Amino acid sequence: MELRHLRYFVTVAEELHYGQAAKRLNMTQPPLSQQIRQLEEELEVELFRRVGRNIELTDAGRVFLEEAQQTLALAEHAKQNARRAARGEIGKLDVGLVVTAAYSVVPSVLQAYRERCPSVKVILHELTTPEQTQSLRDNKIDIGFLRLPVFGDDLNIKTVFQEPLIIALPENHPLAAIEWISVEMLADEQFILSPPRLRLAWHDQVTCICQQAGFFPKIAQQAVHVETILGLVAVGMGITLLPASVGEWRRKGVVYKSLADEDVLIDLVIAWRKEEANSVLKAFINVIDENYKKGEPIKHSL
Repeated sequence: MELRHLRYFVTVAEELHYGQAAKRLNMTQPPLSQQIRQLEEELEVELFRRVGRNIELTDAGRVFLEEAQQTLALAEHAKQNARRAARGEIGKLDVGLVVTAAYSVVPSVLQAYRERCPSVKVILHELTTPEQTQSLRDNKIDIGFLRLPVFGDDLNIKTVFQEPLIIALPENHPLAAIEWISVEMLADEQFILSPPRLRLAWHDQVTCICQQAGFFPKIAQQAVHVETILGLVAVGMGITLLPASVGEWRRKGVVYKSLADEDVLIDLVIAWRKEEANSVLKAFINVIDENYKKGEPIKHSL
């Protein structure tokens, strides 16, 4: 017995007329009648009986009709799900992100992706850049939003967002009254940065920017989470440089100022395994490309 036999039977049962059923099925009546007889022989029951010029279902036929309809519905559901899976519309996606990414493009990416693929379960993992690259290699996440540099030729890397760095100052700091601040003006300031042992790109870039301006940053405190860093800034423990998108998150006691050095940009990239052929992942990357000019980095301005 094949699915086509069930479709033939259900159509005849709905029409109760071989000629009309054959027309719906785009076939002639004799082959259809033969298929129904073969089905009855296989089942060893009579599915239809003639009543004058008409036909009607037998008791066995009525029971078989209900089961056949359910089977065809399940088969159609399976077919549609297989097609959706091939398009990446169902499944699960593990996404890594550095904490500052949550203030930039990630919310809009997730919203667009959710509208496109509402049946995909997205699981977010807040991880540093080194933690993400290791998680990618360990197959614990499918894609990550992280900061350069990213090392390893086993990963695909694409820049999706560029933004300037801004200065976070205590609201009563003397520099808070200045609109544009150059990096050189920060030479005597106490910095709050992430621990260098974590090898965070943000820490490395801030250090490099300061060195290019002729000084090494004086680190007063170390912290990992943005909320903690801003809390330390608010109570006057020091200053820090952060991606401009973080400035949208207001913290009492903290003011944000633009750097006069407009060419100082920090990149947010996506990374995924080169050998990855996951349809769900491909659909996610397509959403990013479609929403951000086919992969051209968008820029954030304060």
